[in-house]
Amino acid sequence: MSTALIIVLVIVVVLVIAAIALYNNLVKLRNMVDNAWAQIDVQLQRRLDLIPNLVETVKGYASHERGTLDEVTQARAAVMSAPTPEGKMQADGMLTGALKSLFAVAEAYPDLKANTNFQQLQAELSNTEDKISYMRQSYNDTVMKYNTAIQTFPAVLLAGPMGFKQRESFDATAGAETAPTVQF
Repeated sequence: MSTALIIVLVIVVVLVIAAIALYNNLVKLRNMVDNAWAQIDVQLQRRLDLIPNLVETVKGYASHERGTLDEVTQARAAVMSAPTPEGKMQADGMLTGALKSLFAVAEAYPDLKANTNFQQLQAELSNTEDKISYMRQSYNDTVMKYNTAIQTFPAVLLAGPMGFKQRESFDATAGAETAPTVQF
């Protein structure tokens, strides 16, 4: 074998090994994004499971607040039926706003605020909201690492042809970051 052929073979082997390493890293990062979303999904489901009990508790004390209760129920249904993570993110923003309105309404009912079931549900939801917030931050960090990896050289040469697509971060939706307006 000639020296030139050996050099070409070594270069080809090094390039193949580098391509395999890049591909494996992209797969690892994509799986981390999927796992981070799954963790958010678990907490969203936990919150969705708590909401019917909360709505029933509030109904007993504030049955004439039907509009707020319906808004929470509709927002919960929207999250449950969202077919994509992006759809769930958007619906979740609506649900967060509806829950804020519900808790603002509850402030007007001292008996409701003193109810043990309501207090427990409120504490559970607050705990779950904290977990969701943490998971969103973790998800966004993971998405940023993944998106950076598929957009930088030399991985960008493999990412597109291999089907690695950019992922969306979990952004605050319009209205989710503002306080609800409650009128009595």
